[in-house]
Amino acid sequence: MTTAGDRTETGEAGEPGGRYEVADGVWVMYRSGRTAPARPGHDGLDRDDLDQARGLPPWRAEQFLTGRATLRRLLREVRPDLAGTPIRPDPRGRPRLLGHPDIGVSISHDGGLSAAAVAPGRRVGVDLQLPSGEPSAGMLRRCLREHAARLESLPAPERAREFAWVWTVQESCVKAAGTGLAGRPWAVAVTPGHRHGRWGRYRWISLRDSSPVPLSCAFTSRADPGAGDRDHAPPADPEY
Repeated sequence: MTTAGDRTETGEAGEPGGRYEVADGVWVMYRSGRTAPARPGHDGLDRDDLDQARGLPPWRAEQFLTGRATLRRLLREVRPDLAGTPIRPDPRGRPRLLGHPDIGVSISHDGGLSAAAVAPGRRVGVDLQLPSGEPSAGMLRRCLREHAARLESLPAPERAREFAWVWTVQESCVKAAGTGLAGRPWAVAVTPGHRHGRWGRYRWISLRDSSPVPLSCAFTSRADPGAGDRDHAPPADPEY
């Protein structure tokens, strides 16, 4: 079993990447993004993935396909029986394995990196962020409230990195809930520096001890009777 404290390399030589089992039956993978050739079979992509990418702007198609490729690669490693399953967005835009509503999946991408999560019998959300720019004082107050002053005292690069870690938690939680930005991720209370916590029915974990990039995952308990249900949530961002 690969835990949050262990790293399994998954990328090509010299490329960042890892696979982690952050909880029993909750897997996360991240890796560097590469442009996927427009042909089935490359990196596990199938014709259905490519058909869905047609008509998207080139930058969005590349982003879409690298995210799909990461999810398919993770499925091949942890649930090979599902690796070829068609992936469709649900009514709120979340990726779903067609015919397997009980298998939670999530995708994230940023700055040439992509991440995916798989969690049978649970809702799951994953988010990665590369620190960029300097969060404004208003953004810090909005997302961190009483903890904002703590980040304001840090040097700018450290402040940007810590904010990215916090934001991955907030984003992963609302992605697991299926609400996206409509779920007000900035309202998810996160204490800077913490590696795990809870938000309502969701448990979250930041992979601070194993991932070199800010990467967090949120998920429900298997005992949660609504873990596989589709609740009545507002529309989310498409395939986020």
